[in-house]
Amino acid sequence: MALLFLLLHYLTLVLLSLISPLSSLKTHQPQQLSLSFPLSLTPLNHSHVLKNPIFASLQSNTTTNNNNRPLGVVKSSFKYTMALVVSLPIGTPPQTQQVVLDTGSQLSWIKCNNNNNNKDNNKNKQPLAEKTSLMFNPTLSSSFSALPCTHPLCKPRNPDFTLPTSCDQNRLCHYSYFYADGTYAEGNLVREKIALSNTQTTPPLILGCTRDSSSAEGILGMNLGRLSFSSQTRLSKFSYCVPDRTRRNSPAGTFFLGENPNSGKFRYVDFLKPASQRMPNFDPLAYTVGVEGIRIGGKRLNISRTAFRADRGGAGQTIVDSGTEYTFLVAEAYGKVREEVAARAGARGRAVEKRGFVYEGALDLCYVGRAEEIGRLVGEMVFEFEKGVEIRVAAERVFTDVGGGATCLSIGRSDLLGVESNIIGNFHQQNLWVEFDLVNRRVGSVRPTVADHDFGDGTCFSLGPAA
Repeated sequence: MALLFLLLHYLTLVLLSLISPLSSLKTHQPQQLSLSFPLSLTPLNHSHVLKNPIFASLQSNTTTNNNNRPLGVVKSSFKYTMALVVSLPIGTPPQTQQVVLDTGSQLSWIKCNNNNNNKDNNKNKQPLAEKTSLMFNPTLSSSFSALPCTHPLCKPRNPDFTLPTSCDQNRLCHYSYFYADGTYAEGNLVREKIALSNTQTTPPLILGCTRDSSSAEGILGMNLGRLSFSSQTRLSKFSYCVPDRTRRNSPAGTFFLGENPNSGKFRYVDFLKPASQRMPNFDPLAYTVGVEGIRIGGKRLNISRTAFRADRGGAGQTIVDSGTEYTFLVAEAYGKVREEVAARAGARGRAVEKRGFVYEGALDLCYVGRAEEIGRLVGEMVFEFEKGVEIRVAAERVFTDVGGGATCLSIGRSDLLGVESNIIGNFHQQNLWVEFDLVNRRVGSVRPTVADHDFGDGTCFSLGPAA
């Protein structure tokens, strides 16, 4: 069996070398690969347009994942206001597109400017003069192709999509995708290349060419699903450092595909698997980890470990999600956190609570004042994981300023978001290197430290000793 596996692996690499310039990356030696993108923390709104997109090189690697269970779908009124955005050169020649880095979803999609994505039917249309337009123009790319209705992915029951794929009036495969925050995207499934550098491109990947979406940016799906960017490109690992949103002129973060030069300093926790295949509320494609407890101001809260683990139905799993802004906890854990924070902030009348005020329908513990001031009353918050790994949230990041002189606890109730999971969002990943090791099925993290010189391209400071 081992010999057969090696033979099949070799044949796979040979086939890849025939269809893509990625063969020059020597995917059988992942430890020698390390390329990166700049990562920006960007406000999200329907009219937002990013200017002067920046491009750096990426990296690809070898691993695979065959999970194909669907991502749970819940719609709500909640909208994220900040996202991690990268610039991707897509097509031949490349057109720079803005996409949200999302470890919580599968399908990658871009916004296309043609209602009909059949390139052959649009040859006479006037091409866009500006190739860095927010929208992708399929007629300008020689490597673009739309998936026909006869493609295996285009069938009424497809576990990779939140709604069934269908055949549109042009006999092309149509998809619809919904996210937990209510964002939606629909359009056609296509194949297109992504440029990783001036000399390296991916094979044609399955993407969504979205003609209708409530989001101004596309999505780079990075979960464990078979159609995610990380699975289709067979990455061994990827990592990122989220920039500090509280600093003026904060430097960009960094997004690595492949080996991070400082991976040796990361501390890891393993992915958790569902105890049973019959867990309807469990998302098997998410990066699920084991939280052991929470400390606030040095005090360990009386929260049962089971609050952070999936129950028999799958509810209660804890996931690391770059695509969710804030952190959300199930009722048992959130109630204890809220109680402790309120006691500390409101002690002796030091902070005035805005009773009845709920920010964006999700954050319901808010005060009058600034985040730094209220946070100092509460103290540092620490998320304790398995194997002694911790995420330490500085006092000034326990709250978030939401405008109008109000500040809210940066943790919300999962049921307000419409899900039954604990979610560690990107707000609590600021100034933290986070790595997803797909080969060894683990998540690693380490806190950067200020050094005499910057790390890499000047984004997110260099790594210090492992905590």
